[in-house]
Amino acid sequence: MEKHLNVPFDKKEAQGLRSGDYVYLTGTIYTARDAAHKRMWEALQAGERLPMPLEGNVIYYMGPSPAREGRPIGSAGPTTASRMDKYAPTLLDLGLVGMIGKGKRTQEVRDAIIRNGAVYFAAVGGAGALLSKSITSSEVVAYEDLGTEAIRRLEVKDFPVIVVDDCKGEDLYETAVKQYREEAT
Repeated sequence: MEKHLNVPFDKKEAQGLRSGDYVYLTGTIYTARDAAHKRMWEALQAGERLPMPLEGNVIYYMGPSPAREGRPIGSAGPTTASRMDKYAPTLLDLGLVGMIGKGKRTQEVRDAIIRNGAVYFAAVGGAGALLSKSITSSEVVAYEDLGTEAIRRLEVKDFPVIVVDDCKGEDLYETAVKQYREEAT
């Protein structure tokens, strides 16, 4: 099913998404990769506030290439989500409602998605130049010294993603393989 969703969004909207849904996001999302997640974790351990709101927000696991002239951002493809798996359950418990990356998640992350009524989206790896066309603005909001791994606030319009893990426990990577095997026999 194809859906259009404004971000940030609430858990009720996340709970209406199902594994396999094609979703077009419009609004504000944040980027954060390995180094930024480590800094956020350290901030939480020190009792400090995070540099961005989590409640109802989406984190895109992405580090862009430099912007070409006249563009707000360069190539903006997803990075492997499993590298953030040790941090994701805590962020979900603090109100994060969505994550965008590529690849499978651990059972701990999937359990946190279910527990929090959240969602994990995949963006198409290798399509960073095309994905960047859905990004209308990009602004570093924290950890500028991390360069491409700094946290950015992105404004997106019809940013294409697919629901991989939904809050009911369905995982597209598992169901798609099962469906393919059934159709192949």
